Amino acid sequence: MARPKRTANRPFSPLFLALSLFAPTPPPPAQAPAVEVYNLRSYTHPTHTRIVIDIGKLREFTWAELKEPDRIYVDIYQARLNPILLGKTYVARCDYIKEVRIAQKNPTTVRVAAEINPARVDRVQVFPLFDPFRVVIDIFPKESAAAAPTQPPGQPPAQTPPPVTEEKQAKLPEPTQDGYSMARQLGLGIRRIVLDPGHGGEDPGAIGKKGLKEKDVVLAVSAELRTLLAANGFEVIMTRESDIFIPLENRPVIANQQKADLFISIHANANRNRKRKGVQGFYLNFSPDAQVIEIAASENATSSKRIGEMQDALKKIVQNSKILESRDLAYKIHGNLVKSLSGHYSGIESLGVRGGPFWVLIGGEMPSVLVEISHLSNAQEEERLGNPSYRRQIALGIYEGIQEYRRALGKG
Repeated sequence: MARPKRTANRPFSPLFLALSLFAPTPPPPAQAPAVEVYNLRSYTHPTHTRIVIDIGKLREFTWAELKEPDRIYVDIYQARLNPILLGKTYVARCDYIKEVRIAQKNPTTVRVAAEINPARVDRVQVFPLFDPFRVVIDIFPKESAAAAPTQPPGQPPAQTPPPVTEEKQAKLPEPTQDGYSMARQLGLGIRRIVLDPGHGGEDPGAIGKKGLKEKDVVLAVSAELRTLLAANGFEVIMTRESDIFIPLENRPVIANQQKADLFISIHANANRNRKRKGVQGFYLNFSPDAQVIEIAASENATSSKRIGEMQDALKKIVQNSKILESRDLAYKIHGNLVKSLSGHYSGIESLGVRGGPFWVLIGGEMPSVLVEISHLSNAQEEERLGNPSYRRQIALGIYEGIQEYRRALGKG
């Protein structure tokens, strides 16, 4: 579908930029009904700026770099621009992007162009995301150009740990509970993490008695966690950054496409017993535990898979080579989450770590875990989940668990 004219991770090449001036524009694909490009949004993070083009339906696109002025452009074929976006120009909140423009290039093509300062840009990634379909442009600055994270007005400062520093002497990895996994034998580390805020859009997830929705809580926690991770040297990608619906099965696909080192799906629990509370962690496996089965059935409720596909799913669980690493990651995140919350709040209960057959973890090619951060069905925990301080403490606990896991690999 996408036909980039350069490798996403390739540094800028002056020769390529010059040749691009004379490169012919590729012909549009076969005719298809035009679809509306209805939104353009951008976010500047500590490590990069993300530009998102919301299209809604699958469309072919190309992208390239040009000079005079220096810019990156994306052309979306068989598309038309929503009238409210005509002539729109956006100013980025960083010193390596001058402005972002969107326009109807011709009757069937919409172009988005980001004018950049090439001396300040290290690399660019352009890729699609699905359900709904959108095109993402990630622009990474050179280190000196990275912007410091900003704190929303009226909120207390986030608890940001000191920056990660690489030690000069390499550490030996620690074995998992069952010995040295292949990842540890090969001395592999982690850098790119995909965060998956559960539910979204038409799927609200659990809803507390006072109306607090799981989809909103987990998105807020994921945003806090992204800030902590990005400020400390990790690349972070979120499966959703707004209130949109993404099918369960597509979420690990996104992580695979991004070649993520870790996949962390964040959820808030619910139980018919409103007195039940606490935090819990899961990794992909089978389970005879009735409570795990009930949670899996609840989290898998929006799956579009059929019974005829069960055998394939079972094979993927059996063949999952990341169980050892996923279990170790789940335990480290869970332990630090309990510790983080217990240091500031009373009555925090640990419900432990279990294996379970969760669709959102099936097919992931990296260590993958699901974190249940508290119970929305419990009145006290619903009240706490609505508090930004509690959510920040959850994010800090998950962050510390990731760092402990990183150290266990001998990489920190």
